[in-house]
Amino acid sequence: MNEDTLALLVPFGFFLLVGMSLWMVLHFRNKQSLAIQETVRIALEKGMPLSPELIDQMGANNKPHPLKDVRRGIVWIAVAVGMALFGYCIPDPSNQAFSAILAIAALPLAIGLGYLAMHQFARNQVA
Repeated sequence: MNEDTLALLVPFGFFLLVGMSLWMVLHFRNKQSLAIQETVRIALEKGMPLSPELIDQMGANNKPHPLKDVRRGIVWIAVAVGMALFGYCIPDPSNQAFSAILAIAALPLAIGLGYLAMHQFARNQVA
């Protein structure tokens, strides 16, 4: 395999990985939703009463968890810290690679801080 082919396959493989990951998340979320709908349909056909508690237990409610923003914020901040540590571990005497990766890590850090701020604002409005 020559260098030109490899240079073409690396970005292709990256985008294939991202696409397959997104497809898997959407596929299994849809599969779970269809299973819940099928269960509710069969229960209704048999004449069983469906209480709101039962539907909540099956996971059919679409209410977000109260700590969803905190969880996402922590994950994004952890990604930024991981990127910064990766940049620190790169052996570059000029430190230009570290500075560049820190600049890139600023985006997930800002997203994480935004999620934490949204959680704080939402909590203050409810109270």
